Amino acid sequence: MLSLITGAGGFAGSHLSEYLLSQNLSSVWGCGKSSKLKHKIEFDMNYRCIDLTDSSAVITFLDEIRPNQIYHLAGQATVHTSWTNPMAHFDSNVYTTLNILDAVSKLKLNCKILVVTSMEVYGDISTYNMPIKENSSFRPNSPYGASKASQDLLAQSYGIGHKLNVVRVRPLNHIGPRQNDQFVATAFARQIAQIEEGLQPPNIMVGNLSASRDFTDVRDMVRAYSLVMEHSKPGIAYNIASGNSYTIQEILDILISLTNINVTVKVDPNRVRKSNTPALIADCSEFNKIADWKPKYPIQQTLSDLLDYERKQLNNNN
Repeated sequence: MLSLITGAGGFAGSHLSEYLLSQNLSSVWGCGKSSKLKHKIEFDMNYRCIDLTDSSAVITFLDEIRPNQIYHLAGQATVHTSWTNPMAHFDSNVYTTLNILDAVSKLKLNCKILVVTSMEVYGDISTYNMPIKENSSFRPNSPYGASKASQDLLAQSYGIGHKLNVVRVRPLNHIGPRQNDQFVATAFARQIAQIEEGLQPPNIMVGNLSASRDFTDVRDMVRAYSLVMEHSKPGIAYNIASGNSYTIQEILDILISLTNINVTVKVDPNRVRKSNTPALIADCSEFNKIADWKPKYPIQQTLSDLLDYERKQLNNNN
């Protein structure tokens, strides 16, 4: 069994790489756009630098390793930057997916493909229609959400039209060590680490603190991806979320409680989203039918591990 992880050096991809390698169930390959893994992982793995927007490079690579499983995690993952560079999101999310699906079809690989989209595909949805089921309408309200909806529909179309063994997962927010500071929890943690070292004034810059989100630890999320790959049927889409919602204020308060410094919280207008998706509540009953999965990491541990990671990164760079 050979498993390929696209975006293996990224946030979720590096955690999935570690998880699969720790299980000793298969040979694991990773690929990404960087010449080496962005994040150091605990285990050695096969890795190749591949431009997934280059269709001929994708075909050549997949023909060489002929994977039995593909976890497609590569892509852009930030909502607010999609407004300033929407083309990059469509290149990274849509065209990479198209090239992988098309290559598997042309090579006639006996391969199961897990395509990670997002619950941002549902976008502008009323509270009346929550919790959100997988058959809910797509109403993306950002270029990022639109790119993930396109990715999701491409995966579905190749499953129907070319009979590929494709499954889709639509995760809600996942956080933890290695996430970049375009995401709120890391943005707070990094500022706290810098304040502790005297590298910035004791002011934490924030956006909208009243927004509420369902947060899952990335290590729980990648374990869920593995369970979907193992137990799902072709053509199905699955919502995945912890079922535990927190306001951004609560996330900030927990992080501040983990430090001894005194800080002032200030609103930065540049950190307020143009479009603010309502607090999504996911119906994950379809996933629960196939897997006995519950989050193992409480939010306090996730945020403590995230802050410790940011502290270590800061010390390593100084």
